[in-house]
Amino acid sequence: MKFSRQLVVSTLAVVVLSACSSSPTQRRQAKDDFEYLDTPALRSWQSPQGVKYQYYANYQIPEGDFQGGIGRDVDIRPPQQVLELIPGARSERKDGEVTLWLLRQDELDKVWQTALELVKENDINVREQSSDSLETEWVTWHSEDEESEIGSRYRMTKFNDGGQYGFRISLIDWREGGKRMPVTTTSKERYNALMTNLVTARYDSDMRAEAARQAQEQLKQIPITMGSDRSGFPVIIARTPYNALWQRIPTLLPTMGFSVEERNQSQGTVKAKYSSPDDEFWNEVGVKPINLKGGTYTFLLGDLGNRTSINITDSNGKPVEEAVLKDMVPVLAAITRQTAEQ
Repeated sequence: MKFSRQLVVSTLAVVVLSACSSSPTQRRQAKDDFEYLDTPALRSWQSPQGVKYQYYANYQIPEGDFQGGIGRDVDIRPPQQVLELIPGARSERKDGEVTLWLLRQDELDKVWQTALELVKENDINVREQSSDSLETEWVTWHSEDEESEIGSRYRMTKFNDGGQYGFRISLIDWREGGKRMPVTTTSKERYNALMTNLVTARYDSDMRAEAARQAQEQLKQIPITMGSDRSGFPVIIARTPYNALWQRIPTLLPTMGFSVEERNQSQGTVKAKYSSPDDEFWNEVGVKPINLKGGTYTFLLGDLGNRTSINITDSNGKPVEEAVLKDMVPVLAAITRQTAEQ
């Protein structure tokens, strides 16, 4: 399914499930015939005179003037679900409309801005707009589940209801094959959910991109100092999460003269062979050479939450001296800055 001006819905994981059939009509309608429409109307039960009967409310058929399609007008497609892509938000569906309830005003503002950008970037014309409301012109949808091209117009609003922050999407106009039609409950439920999912999927994509950008900025400057582990033994402390430092290790160690041979992320071990760089390297980074003999060493990384500990053992599994760790601190700090700037 897609709508124009052109945005492919399937790329945003907004999937409409359909039965394996060859035509839109078959996908929308029940497989069997509609003989049940010829069923005689129900009539009241007439008890024989003098007979006492037991009454069970479980089987009472409700009475009332119920509105809804029957026969070929019944849409059997699975209902369109609202994707829960905004942390902490909840969706509410009432009379076909979809309302997203956000926790804070700033989150509501972000969702509202996302909706405005989605409308603008996809060249959806706007009929009316204010600071907290927007009404679109026609949005055209193409779907294998529909018999003809359909169009819809939407009203998007943001509001504060007693300390609750709401964003609502309402389908307000409908047409099929270029002909304006009444807005049915089924149309509202499906296409309000679809438009909501486009907004939430775009919001999720933007938030992921921003998180990746911030993570990259944090990696450019990783404070590295001496410290101690939970047992009190001296270790190098990198003030960055374990997963973030692990991604940098394959770049950092070779720059320092370590040739990585084995890595095991779950165990936090990196086995590497050391060969001291030449004088040009030490002059370039601006620190003194570390007093470490050539050979094979194992780096032990420990997850301390928002920090990562680094210890080093030799080929015999014996920890290197504290002085070696202290000498390595300025080297790691310099290399971290240098590789981040490249």
